[in-house]
This record gives sequence, C-alpha cells and structure tokens, in this order.
Amino acid sequence: MSNMNLKYPKQFTYEKYSQLTGGERMEIIDGMVYDMSPSPTVKHQRIVVKLAGIFDTFFNGRSCVPFVAPMDVVLDDINLVQPDVFVVCDQDKIAGINIKGAPDLVIEVLSPSNIIKDRRTKKWLYEQHGVREFIIISPMEESSERYWLTDGKYGLPELFNWDESFYSKLFPELLFDLRIIFEKENIVSEPDPAWLVQARISYPDMPR
Repeated sequence: MSNMNLKYPKQFTYEKYSQLTGGERMEIIDGMVYDMSPSPTVKHQRIVVKLAGIFDTFFNGRSCVPFVAPMDVVLDDINLVQPDVFVVCDQDKIAGINIKGAPDLVIEVLSPSNIIKDRRTKKWLYEQHGVREFIIISPMEESSERYWLTDGKYGLPELFNWDESFYSKLFPELLFDLRIIFEKENIVSEPDPAWLVQARISYPDMPR
C-alpha cells in the first residue's frame, strides 16, 4: 500500500479532494487514491510535448478542445484522473477549474511506475465512462496501441511500431506519425518480414 493510500484511505471522493490544500497530485479510481509521483521521465515529457503540438495545430479553430496534464477530469464522485493528453468536444463539460465528464479521446504515455494502472485500471475506467478512443504510447517499447469503443466495450488493440503512423478513428484527419512522436525521423527501419507483408496483403483489416 502506498503512502497516499495510508494517508487517504478508501472511500476517497472528489468532494474530499476539493477540500485539500496541500497541493498533492493524485488520481482517484473507484475511491482509491493513486500518487502521481515520481516525476515522469524526460522521454515521457518529450512525447507529451510532441502530442501537445500536434493537437494544438489540428484543433485550432475547431469546436473540440485539447488539454494536457495536469488537468483534473472528474468522471464521477469517486473517479478523478489526469490523462496525459485528451480532447473534449462537449463544451458543457469544460468547467472553470476542471473537466466534468469523460473526454472523447484520451492518450496515456506510459512510465515504468504506471504501466499496470494505465493498461488495466484506467483502460477499464475509460471504457466504463464511454471514452470513445483510447491510445496508449509506450516510450519504453517505442510503440502504441489504440482501443476503440464499440457497443460500450473496447475490443482488441491495434498495435503500431515506432516506424509506423496511423490516423485517429474519431478524427480521421488527425495523423499520429510515431517517427515524429518518438523523435526518430532520421532512423531507417528494417523492412517487415515477408510473412508479415503477405499477411497484411491477405488480411488488410488485421490489427497492426
């Protein structure tokens, strides 16, 4: 059990959080407090900066609004998160001090300390609250995985390597070029093995 859990035992609520004056960064998932420390790695933050630039350019002049952490997203009274990068299209959800309700698109950039929380706990939470598109970016593996909400559930992820790119399903003109995001534009990747090339020809809709 973390120090945060000892200090703020379950059931912790957004109401209790709003009364704090200590300035701790935390997330609340199903009433349990998760510490946001230690500080993210340099690579993590470089990726967030790249994504912020892509989003700022793409959503300029559009009705949907991008945000980056730290920004509280209050899903309900026992669930409060700070996604790394996210987009909100419903203006009524944008309050003066936080976001009230689920974003439309969420991107989480993994750190060694949060892999299980992001890939399992927060994925479940975003699914339950109707986040339509959920993308995970792993600086350690230099890869990405994308989940799309269908009938209230996330299916199997689409997987992308560092030398690939993909468009958002929710915003079809929004391109994620992983070479740029991982700052590897000048690195030449090895060609795909023959079996994979043939599989993609035979099954064009297979997850990457």
